[in-house]
Amino acid sequence: MKLNLNNTLEELENDYWGPASENPTRLVATVHELRKKPLKDFTVEDLRIIIGQSFSLEFLMPLAIEELKQNILAAGDYYEGDLLQNVLSADVNFWKNNYNHWLVIKILFESNSKLFEDKEYRQFLKSFKTFEQIHHVKD
Repeated sequence: MKLNLNNTLEELENDYWGPASENPTRLVATVHELRKKPLKDFTVEDLRIIIGQSFSLEFLMPLAIEELKQNILAAGDYYEGDLLQNVLSADVNFWKNNYNHWLVIKILFESNSKLFEDKEYRQFLKSFKTFEQIHHVKD
């Protein structure tokens, strides 16, 4: 599927949420705003937020994968690797139904395995082990 990055999530999904409810939480307000933002303008933080909510994964995971190919520890606003953490923790059903994306993340993680031996980054190993168990096939 060729993705038009000028489109918003609302346009791609043909699902217009409208404004957030009165006095929304910051997260709810942010998600509503991001659904109206063209994908070409998404930042690592924007991807981290929406993927962390497991929304619109079919459109956002390819963008996240491209970011992670550039820097496996791409950071939003919280910590180095927070995008990777949310990608690894995304909805299991998405990963079960998107083996090719799962395989790219698996290969990308494994190709950076030396990095995750460092004490500072070991927390990603547990998330990866859980992620890896989604598909029990031999590559």
